[in-house]
Amino acid sequence: MPGFLRLAGETKNCGLIWVLLILFLLGMRNFPFFIRTAASQEIALKTRDFKVMETEHYVIKYTDRNEDSMHIVAKTAEEAYNEVCAWFGEKPSFKPILVVYPDTASLAASLGWDRDEKAMGVYWAGTIRILAPEAYLGPEEMKAKFKKEGPLVHEFAHLMVDEITRGNYNRWLTEGIAQYVEKKITGFVFEKPFADEKIKYYKLSELSRDFDRLNQNIAYWQSLEIIEYIAQVYGEDKIFSLLRYLGQGYNLNRALQEALGIPYTAWEQELYARWENLGREV
Repeated sequence: MPGFLRLAGETKNCGLIWVLLILFLLGMRNFPFFIRTAASQEIALKTRDFKVMETEHYVIKYTDRNEDSMHIVAKTAEEAYNEVCAWFGEKPSFKPILVVYPDTASLAASLGWDRDEKAMGVYWAGTIRILAPEAYLGPEEMKAKFKKEGPLVHEFAHLMVDEITRGNYNRWLTEGIAQYVEKKITGFVFEKPFADEKIKYYKLSELSRDFDRLNQNIAYWQSLEIIEYIAQVYGEDKIFSLLRYLGQGYNLNRALQEALGIPYTAWEQELYARWENLGREV
């Protein structure tokens, strides 16, 4: 009898452990959903006095100061949605929130940044925040330049990377893909950061670890270079394979190895050899 009771207790404990493990794994799988929900609630609170426009694919929030440009923002946002989704071959599982801020100070404040920090657009947790086009473009320029020079294609590409990988990505990857998609769709690309044409680059471990502390011009250039290299040498479809492996929970090095069919260290050395032919390491 004591033996039976001990076994029953152990079985009960094992059952509880399995239930907790399953709940934990389900929670991890739905972690991006929880983050998006929390972020949308925060945005709802912070923008409770904003006006709301709902389009086919977005909930757009804006202030009175930007009423006149909202038709251009909405049209461009829908175009970005359709073109970026067509490139990825997927659509997001939710309706994104797009918040339009009248100036750089209010955009920075919404993110907890110093008011002197400047950005045209930021994606985080299912929400795209952009600077109103009239903050940097004239009325006529808006019609001609907002799609190419504005941030909507770039930021929506970030959203799709987040969606497909279930939040399992690092900065250089998402910045590289966002620039790659933006270049494909709008033709926009940042100028190379090397005035003397001598290429400088960071080791991938440093790029992954310290992206925001590095020279941003070089870090962004290098991120795009990596994605273009994958597309040119291994095929654009490998970018999608990489994202799917990340979505399954693989770490970046393992996902690259599985997607490209080559040991990570060998691929890394290929990249360095490419850049060594162009310049030197930072």
